[in-house]
Amino acid sequence: MVRPLSLGELPPSYTPPARSSAPHILVGSLQAPLWLRAYFQGLLFALGCRIQRHCGKVLFLGLVAFGALALGLRVAVIETDLEQLWVEVDSRVSQELHYTKEKLGEEAAYTSQMLIQTARQEGGNVLTPEALGFHLQAALTASKVQVSLYGKSWDLNKICYKSGVPLIENGMIERMIEKLFPCVILTPLDCFWEGAKLQGGSAYLPGRPDIQWTNLDPQQLLEELGPFASLEGFRELLDKAQVGQAYVGRPCLDPDDPHCPPSAPNRHSRQAPNVAQELSGGCHGFSHKFMHWQEELLLGGTARDLQGQLLRAEALQSTFLLMSPRQLYEHFRGDYQTHDIGWSEEQASMVLQAWQRRFVQLAQEALPANASQEIHAFSSTTLDDILHAFSEVSATRVAGGYLLMLAYACVTMLRWDCAQSQGAVGLAGVLLVALAVASGLGLCALLGITFNAATTQVLPFLALGIGVDDIFLLAHAFTEAPPDTPLPERMGECLRRTGTSVALTSINNMVAFFMAVLVPIPALRAFSLQAAIVVGCNFAAVVLVFPAILSLDLRRRHRQRLDVLCCFSSPCSAQVIQMLPQELGDRAVPVGIAHLTATVQAFTHCEASSQHVVTILPPQAHLLSPTSDPLGSELYSPGGSTRDLLGQEEGTRPKATCRSLLCAHWTLAHFARYQFAPLLLQTQAKALVLLFFGALLGLSLYGATLVQDGLALTDVVPRGTKEHAFLSAQLRYFSLYEVALVTQGGFDYAHSQRALFDLHQRFSSLKAVLPPPATQAPRTWLHYYRSWLQGIQAAFDQDWASGRITRHSYRNGSEDGALAYKLLIQTGNAQEPLDFNQLTTRKLVDKEGLIPPELFYLGLTVWVSSDPLGLAASQANFYPPPPEWLHDKYDTTGENLHIPAAQPLEFAQFPFLLHGLQKTADFVEAIEGARAACTEAGQAGVHAYPSGSPFLFWEQYLGLRRCFLLAVCILLVCTFLVSALLLLSPWTAGLIVLVLAMMTVELFGIMGFLGIKLSAIPVVILVASIGIGVEFTVHVALGFLTSHGSRNLRAASALEQTFAPVTDGAVSTLLGLLMLAGSNFDFIIRYFFVVLTVLTLLGLLHGLLLLPVLLSILGPPPQVVQIYKESPQTLSSTAPQRGGLRWGMPPTLPQSFTRVTTSMTVALHPPPLPGAYVHPASDEAT
Repeated sequence: MVRPLSLGELPPSYTPPARSSAPHILVGSLQAPLWLRAYFQGLLFALGCRIQRHCGKVLFLGLVAFGALALGLRVAVIETDLEQLWVEVDSRVSQELHYTKEKLGEEAAYTSQMLIQTARQEGGNVLTPEALGFHLQAALTASKVQVSLYGKSWDLNKICYKSGVPLIENGMIERMIEKLFPCVILTPLDCFWEGAKLQGGSAYLPGRPDIQWTNLDPQQLLEELGPFASLEGFRELLDKAQVGQAYVGRPCLDPDDPHCPPSAPNRHSRQAPNVAQELSGGCHGFSHKFMHWQEELLLGGTARDLQGQLLRAEALQSTFLLMSPRQLYEHFRGDYQTHDIGWSEEQASMVLQAWQRRFVQLAQEALPANASQEIHAFSSTTLDDILHAFSEVSATRVAGGYLLMLAYACVTMLRWDCAQSQGAVGLAGVLLVALAVASGLGLCALLGITFNAATTQVLPFLALGIGVDDIFLLAHAFTEAPPDTPLPERMGECLRRTGTSVALTSINNMVAFFMAVLVPIPALRAFSLQAAIVVGCNFAAVVLVFPAILSLDLRRRHRQRLDVLCCFSSPCSAQVIQMLPQELGDRAVPVGIAHLTATVQAFTHCEASSQHVVTILPPQAHLLSPTSDPLGSELYSPGGSTRDLLGQEEGTRPKATCRSLLCAHWTLAHFARYQFAPLLLQTQAKALVLLFFGALLGLSLYGATLVQDGLALTDVVPRGTKEHAFLSAQLRYFSLYEVALVTQGGFDYAHSQRALFDLHQRFSSLKAVLPPPATQAPRTWLHYYRSWLQGIQAAFDQDWASGRITRHSYRNGSEDGALAYKLLIQTGNAQEPLDFNQLTTRKLVDKEGLIPPELFYLGLTVWVSSDPLGLAASQANFYPPPPEWLHDKYDTTGENLHIPAAQPLEFAQFPFLLHGLQKTADFVEAIEGARAACTEAGQAGVHAYPSGSPFLFWEQYLGLRRCFLLAVCILLVCTFLVSALLLLSPWTAGLIVLVLAMMTVELFGIMGFLGIKLSAIPVVILVASIGIGVEFTVHVALGFLTSHGSRNLRAASALEQTFAPVTDGAVSTLLGLLMLAGSNFDFIIRYFFVVLTVLTLLGLLHGLLLLPVLLSILGPPPQVVQIYKESPQTLSSTAPQRGGLRWGMPPTLPQSFTRVTTSMTVALHPPPLPGAYVHPASDEAT
């Protein structure tokens, strides 16, 4: 409340000043830009005034709206499927993946569970019987895993993948085969009899012990069963598959084992086998022809002698194949074992996951802690569990981060002076940003944007740090509002001064994240969209809701209430008397200056009775030279209230005592004005700054050459875990990838056989493709199909020559001869399907090794039905699948002669193994070679594409850098346009873009020195760094543009105005990122915390060091120019050379007055603009 002064309290010589003429306003050359900015600021002013008038309503409605959007988090979906997260959107890979799933379904044929064994001693040899014994112990433990779910027991034999189970007409043999047929287990133990121990199947025949693979000799069994059943077809099947004696004919690792069969080569000699010799070239499953496990699949870190003989190895690997959930569901659907549990595909998936988790656990615990070997186990469920853990929201870290930010905001905004303290505003601002982040994410969930690990692990902290920056800026500007601003206009004035900066930074951040959508990786595209939406919600909260909070706090300050504890009155409140304004005389002020600040000397009187502080304007004023201000009084000095600068002179009235209020004299603005800016803007300091940043840019350009592409799975999994140990061992020893060459529809397979063979040959010649052993034919369906046809043709020729097959009968011939007979008479003509004259005039495979086109699809039907082991080994995955056809040599009706032709193929594949892929460059080379082979095949009419994890997850690197450069260039152009539009200065916008480009290059180079690889994630951060960098540059640039004087003075003025909020914003961003350092995932720490922290520090250095120096050297002319038309009657002879203004007073003062310096602002408002809020004039004290 204002108290009038009594005459006894005024200096003896005080007389009211005479009013002078109105100030003269000159029109500058930048009238249009200033008018546009004034128009925009007028809108912000009107918005702020309306929010202040209705602050309670605005706050309530804002909280309700944001709270309602935050409820959308209840429908959020977290995506953990790697294909959905990392396969490029609308790329050829995604189109090819869609084609594969359209033809084959969503799932792979099987899932893999792996065991890797290494010696505890680095480089130890594992090719010893003892090491293989440890491997057997771990594999046997894992193979005996059983889990109980839904009241049933599930073991490996029930859920494993079994390749090519034959169909046998004899029911007894069929049931026995079904129980005995082995699981597909790729293991070095298959070179020995002990490999049979991993197979859990068994069968029972009367008069014999239980038949298991450890005691099964298929040849002997067929001889025993021969008199009781016709097994000729089954015998031929086993002969073709080269089953032989299966496992009982292989050496025993431990020949002293009592169960070691007598047929084992070393059973009687009792000598341990030569492990290296046995494993050289790989091992075989029960079928030597179709189940060959190549050495590279079993052994890692091998060493050989000069002759190429295997000497040692450092790692062993076994792989257990399980059915997919869909296959398991189909296998047990309608089975008596599951009819009472409501069997579903979801239950099948739960069974597999439970078994896999138990498999990994028991395998890792199989060996004692003091064993010389160690086992690393991994399954597909393990990877899913890692991704789920990676995507979970850490409530502790989120709460910790936000509590830390609350504490920082409260402490930094608290003041001893209760009228200036804003601790409660800081708390409310952080909570508002938290609500805005939640509402933004809720809106994303409502829009159907899926969440991922980047969303849950990073975005809450990054958005908090960015959002709080603007909170600090508005709060700082609100407290430093001109003292003569009418109370109802305080919020409008605050938005007018800072709204442009807030809008510019927010728009640039949103544009930056929207530009990051150009990165075609779904996970990063979702993250970028979510970040852009969250930034937009933050902007709405800061511009619309936070001003209402400031307005409510203004009422608290006006009523002299305590900060935070607003229910209590302030004990340090003092009565402040309005200072009488001095006239400016006929001094002129140019257009565009809304406020003119002058420093005055005033009298301060302390009443002895009430100890109230009274400040009185001097009776007369004249211009004096500036004294100790290092930058001159042209600078705008947003110092605090009069009480902040109160000082007592020694000569005071004896009984008058005045106690100084507890207040902080040092602020960041004070430091920027009196220490930082004078030092930085010296010529030597500028040269050092330019030299430092030039050297930093040069080093960064060198560091950019060190950046490698790639993101390994070991970078994602937490270090020190068993999963990380497995992945590290796998990457080191078994860098093998199963891929397939897919041929599509749209061409005639029957007439394109030569092109298909050529395509296979070209693909096989690639450097990364693992070649098959020289003794083994290529493992593709077309080679197997042709070889099978040649085999039955040879059988037919023998039967024909011996007379067992004639023109009219094939029943005396062999099974294969009969099949060839039926195929040779086919014409492919629906009108005349059979022609017996062709028996001697045609061949199933011609001299060029090609199948006659008219027989191609007929023979395909017969091959698929008659050679299940060959079909399974080929992994052809035909679509549409050929029809089933059963061959019966003794069918006398003739119906069996009609063979249905398979439909034209739309999908088939050739399997390959890629090896030696360690670095991203290796993957890129392999992908480019594969694509070139497919392109060349396309010129021959064959439509094909490569498929497999290298092509799904590494093909992005073919165009990643091009995409990165494109996004950065587009964003820099957008930033220039937005900045030029809102700053109305292309010159300044160009300097901002230059600094931002330097920041991006330097961040990229520092990544190279830190060993951080370039993948889609760093690309998003690099693109977003441009938007985040605007937070550190645009405030300084805007302060420079709106200041007057020389370039040095304007740069210093900009630093003084923005040093505190920019520094607080940087610290708040770092505090928001600090919680990322506590992540369990090293990937989060390296790729987000480290990179974003470096980005924040670079932004702070460039915004407060480089940009002010560049502006002081190359800055544009001011948009406002201060011109004074000074009267000779008032101009002192000691007027400052730099144009500084000082108001003076007589050198003698009454004893009861203290000399103090304060700031007074004279408001010169421009003409009202359309839509602007005009507050009615008031003569009341402010």
